[in-house]
Amino acid sequence: MSKRFGSLLLLVIVVLLVLFGYRYIHYRSVNAVSDAAFIKSDRLPFLSFKVGGKVVEMRAEANRPVKKGELLARIDPTDIQLAKKRLEHKRSSLQEKIGGVELKKKRLEQTLLLQSRIAATDVQGVMDELRATELQIEASRTRLRKLEKDKERFAKMLSQNLIAETAYEQVQTEADSLAQQIEAMVQRLESLKTKKKKAQLAQELSELNRKEIAELQKSIQAMLQEKKALDAAIAETEKKLGYTELYAPFDGVIAKKFFDAPKVVSKGYPVYALADPEHLYCEVLLSEKKMKGVLPGNSVSIEVEALKGKTFHGTVESIAPTSASTFSLVPRDIASGEFTKLDQRFVVRIKLDSIEGLRAGMGATVAIARLRD
Repeated sequence: MSKRFGSLLLLVIVVLLVLFGYRYIHYRSVNAVSDAAFIKSDRLPFLSFKVGGKVVEMRAEANRPVKKGELLARIDPTDIQLAKKRLEHKRSSLQEKIGGVELKKKRLEQTLLLQSRIAATDVQGVMDELRATELQIEASRTRLRKLEKDKERFAKMLSQNLIAETAYEQVQTEADSLAQQIEAMVQRLESLKTKKKKAQLAQELSELNRKEIAELQKSIQAMLQEKKALDAAIAETEKKLGYTELYAPFDGVIAKKFFDAPKVVSKGYPVYALADPEHLYCEVLLSEKKMKGVLPGNSVSIEVEALKGKTFHGTVESIAPTSASTFSLVPRDIASGEFTKLDQRFVVRIKLDSIEGLRAGMGATVAIARLRD
């Protein structure tokens, strides 16, 4: 009796083992199974400041939920504020200097306009007077030559007692007077020539003033360019002041706080890691030997180690076009001819139907239903 029971028990165990083996083999044949799977988040950024400085306030603690736009940390803005004040003071001083140079240029332009008009009028007046005086001298010299001839003729007539002596004296007196007038006009002509040179010098001086105005305009343009650069520097400083406060870019949970205040940090140094619990997916490193029949759209069953007894479902969203080792920082060296074939793995992304209870970083086992031929 005992032998029969033992044989029956052995038979039952063998049948169960066969059934279990069949189910295991069948399950593995219709599903690509892998335990190299992890729950990941699409949004898990490291938050950092865009400027360096002394962090004086850290408002959020690890594992605490935060809202979009919530202030998380702050850098002491004193140095940047002082730099901005220095730039603003420099810009103010430069603006006053520009105003002074522009006023000087305006006054010089007004003076130049007046000087040019006066000089042009003076030159023209002297030229007209010179021409009139030259004509008077020429006319007087012509008349003097006639009087000299009359004087010679009257002298002969006087020697012959043909005219009275008073007639000769009258001609002589007229000739002497005219000669003196011509001498005075010649002196006046020389004086007018000197006056003409002075008027021309005044014109040349107005041209020098014109050049000075041009130089002042160049100086103004250079200062305006400098002011433009200062405006840009002040605007950049204002941006930096805005960068001294770190805000949450979206609703999420503080996954990691990297340090406590106070601490001096450089630009880009991580302050917080922020996780979005609503944007989770499953990533699988699937062996190339299991890739047959695995395509986007295939259904997936997921068991998470932290949530025993609960099965999640999803769909294959994408499959990486290259193996995970393709972009390894230390590529394999096969130049020597020695080669050992290694199983390559491909990253498969799975879209989850439900994320209830899941957290980024959890390990999982997945079964991807193969597409049957």
